[in-house]
Amino acid sequence: MQPQPQPPQPYDAAADRPPVTVDRREGPYGEVVLRRRGGGEQGSEAVFEIIANGCFLMDTSDGRSERLLVRAALDALPAGRPAPALLIGGLGVGFSLVEAAAEPRWGRIAVVEREAAVIDWHRNGPLAAVSAEALADPRTEIVHTDLIAHLRTGGSGAPTYDALCLDIDNGPDWTVTEDNGGLYSPAGLAACAARLTPGGVLAVWSAQPSAAFEESLRNAGFTQVRTDEIAVARGVPDVVHLAVRGA
Repeated sequence: MQPQPQPPQPYDAAADRPPVTVDRREGPYGEVVLRRRGGGEQGSEAVFEIIANGCFLMDTSDGRSERLLVRAALDALPAGRPAPALLIGGLGVGFSLVEAAAEPRWGRIAVVEREAAVIDWHRNGPLAAVSAEALADPRTEIVHTDLIAHLRTGGSGAPTYDALCLDIDNGPDWTVTEDNGGLYSPAGLAACAARLTPGGVLAVWSAQPSAAFEESLRNAGFTQVRTDEIAVARGVPDVVHLAVRGA
């Protein structure tokens, strides 16, 4: 039997239109914008994008690499660790939080986000469609503060975590704001290690691999340093840098 020809798909003009600005706000770190693409009359799903100071951060079109960030960290933890505590650096479009909340093995889930607008888009705006169930999970806590400040404050009484999953930039070599570079410095990595339990995992999302960052992780005393790649439609793969704090 010969395959039957498929009827032509109706043209969805909305998919080719320029993005629509849903919200734009000025905050202490500059401008942050939520844009929408698509969502036309023919049923195409809207894609939401977050832009910070003119720099594209992420959108809701895929999410595989953000989810892998969390899965890879859990897989790298020692077997049998009960209810490991997780800190997610950057709420973004919510994919990392959704992945964490869908996994019953995680215990406490803290999400640190410095942009009030991003939190509001999830609680009261269009991104609630992605994250509402995860935000309602009793394990989830949203912490409205700068990630670097959060990691560096608190002293000996600060909470520790079994995994840090950080996604606040396009990578160690491509920061959203200049101040974020401190996270990947020796002092910043020392602050990450101080917030990790022995054997805890640091996972850092990046739009491209960074051999220099791998070396920085080793110099900071992390072990089992590796980089996992995630294929994308165009360009170099997204990656997750993984490292383990020694005992």
